[in-house]
Amino acid sequence: HSSKKTYSTTVILAMLGGGFKSSKLQVNLKLSMQRFKLLEKKKTEQAMKSRREIADLIKNGRIERARIKVEHIVREDYLVEAMEILELYCDLLLARMGLLETMAYCEEGLSESVNTLIWATPRLQADVQELEQVSKQLSLKFGKTFGEQARANRTGAVNEKVIHRLGVQAPSPSLVEQYMSVIAKNYNVHYEPDTSVMIEGNIPEPITEKTFQLDPRGPSPPSGPGYPPYGGPPPSNFGGPPPSNFGGPPPSNFGGPPSSTYPPNAPSFNNPPYPPTTQQYPSQSPYPPPAGGAAPYPPQGKPDRPREEDRADTP
Repeated sequence: HSSKKTYSTTVILAMLGGGFKSSKLQVNLKLSMQRFKLLEKKKTEQAMKSRREIADLIKNGRIERARIKVEHIVREDYLVEAMEILELYCDLLLARMGLLETMAYCEEGLSESVNTLIWATPRLQADVQELEQVSKQLSLKFGKTFGEQARANRTGAVNEKVIHRLGVQAPSPSLVEQYMSVIAKNYNVHYEPDTSVMIEGNIPEPITEKTFQLDPRGPSPPSGPGYPPYGGPPPSNFGGPPPSNFGGPPPSNFGGPPSSTYPPNAPSFNNPPYPPTTQQYPSQSPYPPPAGGAAPYPPQGKPDRPREEDRADTP
């Protein structure tokens, strides 16, 4: 009943001229996207200049002053990232405007974008004034109660990343220290980061030449589902000198006739045993006789000349 009531209220307001207007929403969405792009470009250029100033402060030993400016850069980077997400949401609503006009309530496919735009409006209204009209039109479309819930994020549909990027909490000391290390490295300025702060923030160690040194034990074997269990490292003598008799003279019977115990009944590692038989191999063929008592294989090599009686019978 509530959805029907909201829909009927929206229809009545539209008839009176004070309800949802898709054309007005489209115009303000496009203007918001343009404003977002301009602000992103402007703040990115300002951040590049600030990084140069921070590198000079680090070079002159004014570390505390540099940390304060780094906190400001982190906030600006967060703001730019949130604007990029909101710009994508504006583009999404424009692409689905035809579907949005036919909705009686906000469906799941547009819930996050609509809720996030309404939630972010009070926090970015000073920079992007068009967001106020976007939020107003969306509230008229889906009802006053929906707009109030979206501003308070009561349904939890607002993008978590936007909530964090537009939060008022100060950046963590570990993140500030990482920013300073990267800025100093990019501008070739010597800086010794506070290792205790970086360890507390679980920041990985900086990449050095030691990182690229090869492990003498070789690469680690793959592990996980589908891989056999690792049997441990190779034996201690692996890769050592060859045995004492390696490279010596061949055995005395090397190259001689085969052993008398070999065909046809002597099994070996590379040759499976054959069934007992009294028929020996043809002298001209290296292959064993065929099974089942069939005629032996024809002799290999060049055939003999025909006999005189054979040539006499030939026409």
